[in-house]
Amino acid sequence: MKLHPTSLADVFVVQTQAFRDSRGAFSRFFCERELAAVAADRHIEQINHSRTAMVGAVRGLHFQRPPHAEMKMVRCLRGRVWDVAVDLRKGSTTYLKWHAQELSASNALMLVIPEGCAHGFQVLESDSELLYLHTASYAPSAEGGVRFDDPALNISWPLPVSDLSERDQEHPLIDTNFLSIAV
Repeated sequence: MKLHPTSLADVFVVQTQAFRDSRGAFSRFFCERELAAVAADRHIEQINHSRTAMVGAVRGLHFQRPPHAEMKMVRCLRGRVWDVAVDLRKGSTTYLKWHAQELSASNALMLVIPEGCAHGFQVLESDSELLYLHTASYAPSAEGGVRFDDPALNISWPLPVSDLSERDQEHPLIDTNFLSIAV
């Protein structure tokens, strides 16, 4: 596993190598020891899988507040998505900045998104599937989100948004009353 820093503090792209032979391929998707540099003292508590059918659909931007804040490690198992992390951490040098990374089954990249960052993605290929590794269990009382089209973030989504849940449409815009996440 190779860790590549991004423009956001503590957000990394993880590159893995597939070992191929006549039978197919083998890849290591997660190794706590190898990821210790970015995930020290954290353990995977929950693994989720999502499938999104429609090209252009957006899921997010989601996060959990302390004490249930979580690091997410996201991989695309099928299809292609444009994965986005947004820094909402109080005092961060990259506060309200975002990083996007294309994740696909073929590039086998993983995006590591630390506590205090929101996460979302747009589907670039129909029936795309993501695998999420979380360092905290889901806590409905701690969930939060910001709007995918918030002018304060000015995220350049690659496609017109064609599908968005009612919940994601109702996330607040960031304004002077928005509280950053202390982690």
